[in-house]
Amino acid sequence: MIMRSFLLALLVGSASAFAPLSSVGRTATVRYVAIDTSEIKNGMTIELDKEPYKVLNFSVMKQARGAAKMTIRFKNLMRGNTIENTYRSGEKFETAMIEKKKSQYTYSDENGNLFFMDSETFEEVVVDSKVVDDKEKWIDEGMELSLVYFNDEVIEVNLPSNYVYKIIETTQAKKGTTKPATLSCGAVINVPGYLEEGEMIKVDTDKAEFLERTK
Repeated sequence: MIMRSFLLALLVGSASAFAPLSSVGRTATVRYVAIDTSEIKNGMTIELDKEPYKVLNFSVMKQARGAAKMTIRFKNLMRGNTIENTYRSGEKFETAMIEKKKSQYTYSDENGNLFFMDSETFEEVVVDSKVVDDKEKWIDEGMELSLVYFNDEVIEVNLPSNYVYKIIETTQAKKGTTKPATLSCGAVINVPGYLEEGEMIKVDTDKAEFLERTK
């Protein structure tokens, strides 16, 4: 009976060692995963030389003889620079071990720092505007988004793909035409001519496009 209990405990312990890491609360963790060139996708985060690189785009060049080659353009999420490398078909990569934590934007200061509140721990997180890059113009007061961590350092800010903003400034225009409008986040986009200041609209933040009027 004792031996049976011991073996059962051993099996349970072994199984838990290989169980996938579950997300706790609002935190999602991505483990190291070995992939090859056939699994590369835009937006994927790869670890090269112990640093995180985001795949911006890639192209495949087929050859009359020999294996195809893939050219990948990466952005270093710690330094901000871009690189372009060429690989043989089937070459291996490791995805970067990153954490995505739900957070809320609170304010920014004159030194170029943006302040967020972790939605799980309620701790304040300070992020340099260089990390946020051109996404900063879409960040609105109180916006909920994801901060991406690598080795406990914020390397990227992920915005919601669609978000509702208030039109704070625009001009008069005829129906059937478009006009520029300044949003509550500070960004300027083209909107239908019938929209007025004070109205709420849904915007595609990836394409910087008007989607629809909301209430």
